[in-house]
Amino acid sequence: MLKILEAAPEWNAPSTLDEFAREGARRMLMEALEAEVADYVDSHRALRDDDGRALVVRNGRARSRQVTTGTGTMEVQAPRVNDRRSGHRFTSSILPPYMRRSPKVQEVLPVLYLRGLSTGDFKEALGALLGEKASGLSASSIARMTAAWEEEHRRFRHRDLSEEDYVYVWADGVHFRVRLEDDRLCTLVLIGVRSDGTKELIAVEDGYRESTESWSSVLRDLKRRGMRPPALAIGDGALGLWRAVRDVWPETREQRCWVHRLARVLDKLPKRLQAKAKRALHEIMYAECREDAEAEIERFAEDYGAKYPKAVESLRRDQDCLLSFFDFPAEHWQHLRTTNAIESTFATVRLRQRVTKGAGSRTKALLMAFKLLDMAQKRWRRVNAPHLVALVREGVPFTNGTQVRNAA
Repeated sequence: MLKILEAAPEWNAPSTLDEFAREGARRMLMEALEAEVADYVDSHRALRDDDGRALVVRNGRARSRQVTTGTGTMEVQAPRVNDRRSGHRFTSSILPPYMRRSPKVQEVLPVLYLRGLSTGDFKEALGALLGEKASGLSASSIARMTAAWEEEHRRFRHRDLSEEDYVYVWADGVHFRVRLEDDRLCTLVLIGVRSDGTKELIAVEDGYRESTESWSSVLRDLKRRGMRPPALAIGDGALGLWRAVRDVWPETREQRCWVHRLARVLDKLPKRLQAKAKRALHEIMYAECREDAEAEIERFAEDYGAKYPKAVESLRRDQDCLLSFFDFPAEHWQHLRTTNAIESTFATVRLRQRVTKGAGSRTKALLMAFKLLDMAQKRWRRVNAPHLVALVREGVPFTNGTQVRNAA
């Protein structure tokens, strides 16, 4: 960079470190653009027309434009090329036409908005970092960005699922407050595990209090678009979800979320006993096999059944569905016991809700949840032992986490 700066005769030393970095980045960008154009022209130097004139030549510079990058906003006058060959046109891969923001800056705008920065604060907050001339930071540009998300969500809701195969599915309803409405938004979310072990967002829909009708509508729509029934569905104790699953996907196994179940059981015990009871419940949850888990449930019933029958009743409700994970690979148990795949991701959604005091409408709240989940899924890791997911789909039996092999 120093060599570039020394070579520039019009160089005037910037007064601040930020200005120095910005000017240095601008000059390096110009050098890169010049080198790109020179290489393009040189590679086609042999091409001539009937009069012997070069078909590809330099053609001055384009008009100046403001470009916002991670180092700030800079004025750039890109070199141009006149390519007179039919059907050919030079396009810079470094600075494509009409680019006003670098890809990294483009990515950070939705992140900041979704994390709680209001549309009116973008200009002030980012102007100090990216320069007063930074473009695309106005409230109207952010509004256009959210409008594009609406179209993205529409395509997501109508995409074809006939080529997709989700072996495991997590389902949960997450509630949010909407500022301008009395009712809270109940967002119905499904996340699936494909046959290769990768996690993927399946659905984000508006529901009504996790009712059977709402869940059935979502599942039927997925089925209508070609989605196969998953081998296992994981969710909390919401009756509406499981009635819908039995109606739409009768062949799908059910697994109750242990985190939700533990919370309900402990809520029926006095606080002085909750720490001890929690350890006993963890012995059930992390048992080595179904038989050990069932024995620990009986022990819990003996210890607390006489005085706290409701706690035992809550633990034993749908007991078989609480222990379904034992019939799947042990490597997958930590993923199958809970709906944490949804709960942990929605922590960022709730953060945005706290900052903005709730979305202004149900549509905006649903859109925000979709976009945050869509961005988060890029960082989701595959399940442990992903090669075993395909075996589950093929119907290979597992007992207490171990594959059952034929005697032959």
